[in-house]
Amino acid sequence: MHWSVQIAQKIIAAKPDKEEYVCAAGISPSGSVHIGNFRDVATSYFVVRALRSLGKKAKLLFSWDEFDRMRKVPANVAAVPGNEDMEQFIGCPYIDVRNPFPDSPYENYAKHFEAEFAASIKEFGIDMDYRYQAEMYRTGKYVKYILLALEKRGEIFDILDSHRTQDAKPGEREAYYPVSIYCPECHRDSTTIDSLSADCHVAEYHCACGHHGTFDFTKDFNCKLSWKVDWPMRWLYEGVDFEPGGRDHSSPNGSYDTSKDIAKAIFGCDAPIFQGYDFIGLKGATSKMSGSTGLNLTPATLLKLYQPEIILWLYSKFEPLKAFDFCFDNGILRQYSEFDKMLEAVQNGTADEYTRDVMSNTVIEGRTVIPVSMSNLVQFGSVVNFNPDMLEVVFEKIGTPYKYAEFADRFERAKYWLEMCSPESVNRLRKLRNWEVYEGLDEQMKQEITILFDYLNTQQYDLDELNVKLYAIPKEVFGQDLDEKTLKERQGDFFKTVYRLLIDKERGPRLYLFLYAIEKESYLHLLDFSTPKTEAEEQPEEEIQEETKARVYGVPDPVAPVEPEINIDRFREIDLRVCQILKAQEIRKSNNCLKLTLDDGIDKRVIVSSIKHDYTCEELVGKKIIVVANLASTRITGINSEGMLLAATNNACGCQVIFVDDIVPVGTRIK
Repeated sequence: MHWSVQIAQKIIAAKPDKEEYVCAAGISPSGSVHIGNFRDVATSYFVVRALRSLGKKAKLLFSWDEFDRMRKVPANVAAVPGNEDMEQFIGCPYIDVRNPFPDSPYENYAKHFEAEFAASIKEFGIDMDYRYQAEMYRTGKYVKYILLALEKRGEIFDILDSHRTQDAKPGEREAYYPVSIYCPECHRDSTTIDSLSADCHVAEYHCACGHHGTFDFTKDFNCKLSWKVDWPMRWLYEGVDFEPGGRDHSSPNGSYDTSKDIAKAIFGCDAPIFQGYDFIGLKGATSKMSGSTGLNLTPATLLKLYQPEIILWLYSKFEPLKAFDFCFDNGILRQYSEFDKMLEAVQNGTADEYTRDVMSNTVIEGRTVIPVSMSNLVQFGSVVNFNPDMLEVVFEKIGTPYKYAEFADRFERAKYWLEMCSPESVNRLRKLRNWEVYEGLDEQMKQEITILFDYLNTQQYDLDELNVKLYAIPKEVFGQDLDEKTLKERQGDFFKTVYRLLIDKERGPRLYLFLYAIEKESYLHLLDFSTPKTEAEEQPEEEIQEETKARVYGVPDPVAPVEPEINIDRFREIDLRVCQILKAQEIRKSNNCLKLTLDDGIDKRVIVSSIKHDYTCEELVGKKIIVVANLASTRITGINSEGMLLAATNNACGCQVIFVDDIVPVGTRIK
């Protein structure tokens, strides 16, 4: 039985006659919502699904704790030019902090990060009933509960004191108030209540900024209950039946234990069933995934690597108190493979109950997962430079005739993983024969390569026949009477040699698939050492590389006169913004243009640019550029181009694209 079903059964047993069950989650919009916080949502979401599977009505309630005080300025916010003064907002509610991103359309800090998270949640097909706590407090929804907490502040203090190890100081109980007032002058919660009226309605207070005032809790709503009082108050108000929380909340005398007692003694309600959860790990991150690049570990970031179903699968597969890793190394390929096996078991009817329950939580309405091997996409995709048409041919040859529409959902993720997380895993065929490796072989090993070349060049074979031949070649050369251990060593050395001759590595895609799937014309010459070295092969490797990159420029162009003057309003009509190149592709029948797929901070867009002679596709991917985003689209080489990049063109330097430092977030306007 799945863990979410077990929790659902406990909820029903506690309140068997309830019409609709409420499973809660909540996050403070203190910055980009980390993927670890997403476990709060996923845990409640799976319990909601379990309740519904048991025939019950249930909803997922999500609270934005935007009325919490700002505690610190996140590094990625501080790094944005113009945000040097953000620390002035520490102590203010997030809803009152200005939006730190000049080009963001949202009215404040909280709304920006809420919208960022909500957009990624849509990818998972999760429907939530949102609560915005600033609105709840400031419209007076909680007034009677605040007054009750003030009346029973002594009892609340005693409960809090019973859950801590240090003894209370003299006078601490008398000075305790379970509510913070936000100052109307400095807008911070740096206030102290000096006195409270006998009916607990009116307080006299002062603020660290020097302001003194009177606060009527029946009319003034710019205040907030402390966390361990606020939490149980909301359990009562919303009728919460289940809520998860981090492992720290579930520790003895932690937040849940304390709030549970306050719920019973002060608000007269039972605490909801609680489930603690462990932290999420990260495995194999590279420097390209650092915070300085703007790639925070948010659901949106992970969706560039993982299909949403696989993210849900990981949260579903592991019980909440078990930690697991999101992988940026080869582990992600194993995770895709395991997911595919479980999916296929469900589809062919061989899955056990637990597997069926796990996989049921990954179903997203309107989406279908096609289990195209992620390993094959990565390995073969890099060899054919992620050309979709050529990949279709590869899949056809190896007996899995997937079309682009079937592997498109994983295609971009495979490419993104290679480029951003594992560039060392990229497989590229050499352009010239590797004489250095070949000349280091003994005569028998050279004979192996000759046999392989002749076989590939002259024989007709299917996939199985090629596989048998590859293992047979070392036997032909070294004799049929080799013992098993020696034979395996010879076969291993042979495979390594072939890989080194083809892709400069000692391992790569399964060799028989590789040689069968890729067009022979693209690699056969790399195995043919029957002719002398060419002039290019005579040069040292580093000289060949230098020569490839070398470009000849002329004298500078004459300096052009300045164009007619325009006013600032005319200039502001031009929307220049930072975009990141996600993909660069050559265009058939075009000698000059490349097709660039960009992330403009809002969506993807395609532009066509005549920079083919100045840049390779590989050196462009991942770079940030400046684009005229509101230029009318036009057809170029048969492709709809949605904008134009900025570049400097001069006879003295050729075409030089204007690149932007990685620290600048995608979507930033140039002003």
